[in-house]
Amino acid sequence: MIVAGCSSQAPDADSQLLTTHNLVGMEATEIIDHLDRLDVEDRPADLMASVHFDELQLSAGIEQLNFDLPDDRFYLSFAPYVNQTHECYYHSLTTCLGELRNENLQVSVTNEAGNVVVDEEVTTFDNGFVGLWLPRDLTGTLRVSAADGTGQVSVSTRADDPTCLTTMQLT
Repeated sequence: MIVAGCSSQAPDADSQLLTTHNLVGMEATEIIDHLDRLDVEDRPADLMASVHFDELQLSAGIEQLNFDLPDDRFYLSFAPYVNQTHECYYHSLTTCLGELRNENLQVSVTNEAGNVVVDEEVTTFDNGFVGLWLPRDLTGTLRVSAADGTGQVSVSTRADDPTCLTTMQLT
């Protein structure tokens, strides 16, 4: 297995994995945003991409690449649901599927002090998820309103916290 450690900037075009998946020259944050937003039918079946607290892990065949994520940001991908969900901890950019695909949501995140960190209208990606870049070391509440209902869950963006949130049921 070929393993390469990388900074947030992608390695050069010598990586077959990056070349094959049109990711050459992208930083880790750009790769995450790109892969999470792909239509489900366009997702590469041979690529595994997993978001952890401090790194993005990519693998295909025998090649594996690890990209450092920014020190001050945390990628939280969440999929609210009405009827069905799945367990997840580290968000897979190529295999995770949520129930509510291409749905409009009102999303807010507040910290423990009640200060608003995020307040915006978003549309879930084709995979049923929304990705938020949040400050690290945040503890707060994620609230979602949609046509199917509302929900809220506690969130935290520390080293041992999940990057994939699939526990918010809309009622």
